[in-house]
Amino acid sequence: MNKRIILTASFFGAVAVLLGAFGAHGLKALIDGPSLEIWQKGVDYQFYHTFALLYLSTFARYRNKLINIAYFCFTFGIILFSGSLYLLATRSITHLGFTEFIGPVTPIGGLLFVLGWIMLFFAAFKDK
Repeated sequence: MNKRIILTASFFGAVAVLLGAFGAHGLKALIDGPSLEIWQKGVDYQFYHTFALLYLSTFARYRNKLINIAYFCFTFGIILFSGSLYLLATRSITHLGFTEFIGPVTPIGGLLFVLGWIMLFFAAFKDK
C-alpha cells in the first residue's frame, strides 16, 4: 500500500462527502436545478476517482512508473474537472467572471481521467 496515495484518496473522499452534503443542503436554495446537477456531477466524478486512487494504492508496491502517472492524472483530474464544475455551478452566487477560462479546464481534467485509466490498464497489463 502506498501511504501517499491513500492519504490523497482519504482527503478527496472526505471533501467529496462534505461537498455533496453542502450541495444537497446548503446550495439547494441558492442555485437553480441545472447548476445543482453540475455540482452533483463534480461530486460524482470526485468519488469515482477517489475509489480509483484507492485501487491504485494496491499496485503501488510494484514501484511502477505507470502507477505514479495514473496517480497524478487522477489527482489533477479531480482538481481540474470536479473543481471547475464546482466553480461553474456556483457562478450565479459568486459572480466571478471566469467562465471563459474555466470552460476549457473541465475537458482537460476529463482528459487526465482518461489518461489515468489508460495508465492503470497498462500497469495491470505489465504486472506479472
